[in-house]
Amino acid sequence: MTIRRATAADREVLHDIWLRSVRATHGFVAEDDIQAFIPLVWEYLARAETEFWVLCADSGAAMGFMGLDGFKLESLFLAPEHFRGGGGRRLVRHAQEGRDELTLDVNEQNEGARRFYEACGFVVEGRSEVDATGRPYPLLHMRWTAPRASEEE
Repeated sequence: MTIRRATAADREVLHDIWLRSVRATHGFVAEDDIQAFIPLVWEYLARAETEFWVLCADSGAAMGFMGLDGFKLESLFLAPEHFRGGGGRRLVRHAQEGRDELTLDVNEQNEGARRFYEACGFVVEGRSEVDATGRPYPLLHMRWTAPRASEEE
């Protein structure tokens, strides 16, 4: 597996990964809401201020992606056939490199994602009743802080 910067040519495959991943992990989201999110995700994937990174198989095929905006992990999605293969952890470690902290929001109902982020060192520090679009999907606000180097001499 390798990680590379996304290009505009990746948008269609990243959108497909997002949609398949959401359908596999977000059973609590109504189909009407998923349909409403589709154009928003197209817009998101075109944002210049977000760094998109693509996780690739040895063949070069995209397995997943993440979006970073400064110190915020905005998104992380894997194609369902690549769940539990270590790719998510590789993307998180890539995001953590060179940063002292990262924040993210995760759907409260997505317990698997919450456990994943906790296993990566994130802790819950807040909660919102609704998601960023005002829909009734509560968010947990999580933070990771880099371990301090030992001050022993």
